[in-house]
Amino acid sequence: MKKLKNYVEILDTTLRDGEQTPGVAFTPAEKLHIARILLTRVKVDRVEIGSARVSSGEFEGVKAIIDWATHRGVAEAVEILGFVDGGKSVDWIAGAGCGVINLLCKGSERHCRIQLGKTPAEHYAAAAAEVKYAVERGLKINIYLEDGINGMNADFGYVYNFIRAFDGLPVQRFMVPDTLGNAEPELIARCFSWLLNAFPDKKFDFHGHNDYNMSTANTLAAARSGANGIHATVNGLGERAGNQPLETAVVVLRDMGGFKTGVAEKQLAYASSVVQALSGKRLAWNAPVVGQDVFTQTCGVHADGDKKGNLYANELLPERFGRTRNYALGKLAGKSSLDKNLEDLGMELDPELRKKVLAEVVRLGDRKKSVAATDLPFIVSNVLRTPMASHVKVDKYSITTRDGAAPKAAVTIRFSDGAEVSGEASGDGGFDAFVKALKKALNGRGVKWPKLLDYEVRIPPGGKTDAIVEVSILWEDPHNEGSTLRTIGVDSDQLVAAITATEKMLNFVLR
Repeated sequence: MKKLKNYVEILDTTLRDGEQTPGVAFTPAEKLHIARILLTRVKVDRVEIGSARVSSGEFEGVKAIIDWATHRGVAEAVEILGFVDGGKSVDWIAGAGCGVINLLCKGSERHCRIQLGKTPAEHYAAAAAEVKYAVERGLKINIYLEDGINGMNADFGYVYNFIRAFDGLPVQRFMVPDTLGNAEPELIARCFSWLLNAFPDKKFDFHGHNDYNMSTANTLAAARSGANGIHATVNGLGERAGNQPLETAVVVLRDMGGFKTGVAEKQLAYASSVVQALSGKRLAWNAPVVGQDVFTQTCGVHADGDKKGNLYANELLPERFGRTRNYALGKLAGKSSLDKNLEDLGMELDPELRKKVLAEVVRLGDRKKSVAATDLPFIVSNVLRTPMASHVKVDKYSITTRDGAAPKAAVTIRFSDGAEVSGEASGDGGFDAFVKALKKALNGRGVKWPKLLDYEVRIPPGGKTDAIVEVSILWEDPHNEGSTLRTIGVDSDQLVAAITATEKMLNFVLR
């Protein structure tokens, strides 16, 4: 790829630094899946896929990625962290077939003397010897200056002399981390100005951590000061408060810095959802760009302003990321919020009925009841005091679970024309068995079954065992590509609440 003057490289380190998130460990198959998404769909420039000498499982995982990347012609975009360890990391990385080592060195004299127990000169010499050996093994070399920002702030001379120690050696770039996440933009700008003034012919990356929630501001400061590349992780995975989130780095570099990247923005939400599922780390609902609710307007005034002229929209338009704008229903909802949801459902109400439905939505919201668009037909029915004309109803069901056996479910479905169908199945859990039985019952009825995207259970804090449970299920909208629908069920039994939410989904799909 031809690099433009204002082009910033993106290295994604979800599979290395992101895996330092407590409780996160990707299997080899999961690592390969994520790497493929990052390189072929999201189109980051480089991926750091692991650390040398961690385990046999790590070796298996990185080797599978490298084999795939070699076949796809993108092997040079794959990098592995190595250590100054007398050539052991170099041999491990070369043995896995990888061509690039990111050599971790101490970027601050404090780390050098206290953690390694070495003088700077001893560490410089050992690192240079490691680079020479890596060259002999045919590897390309990048240098990580661990704690480099603090190291320069304390003594720029230490970092200056370290970089000079590699004169004449084929180091591609120096990676400068804010390892403790305790820097701020002014310091980042100052450090990168020092580096680029002292070494105008060398390439530098910035690697940010988010302990003070400053990583994105620091990333922008580094790019504005001349950094050639930045490091990030999907969903900001990483140790402690995490790393620079990939999704915010990309949009801030573009919108606020005027920089170009090769990232396909419409793939960010997909990558986020995959990493969330495989890591088991739920993303904050309000996470910029990829959070569940970031393109949802709650206030009726905002919905009205959007309707009249996108008055409450910024450059982060949902369509830019393959998403859609939603308007929440609740106690703050207004006429425009209701109108937009009714329009999406294809429902037309006269002004008087619409006013009553809005009043009911506000009343439910005031009682802390969640209201989804798919609840509107039921609310209309309630306001009119007429039975809901359902297309399909879960008429009977039984779900049994016992120790040592897979849960089983039997279900009978009744259609509005009086027809009934039944199905039985077993599953990995009670709800899974119910859904499989439901699919068997509806087989041949032309139901386009949507993909389940998220399943959330909410119980009041401090609630007793008989507390009311709210199950909220997010589905793909089979009638509108790229859109989603949320259905909600409420009951003291979680499984019953989930069944209610699923029944609502069926009526929406068959509407």
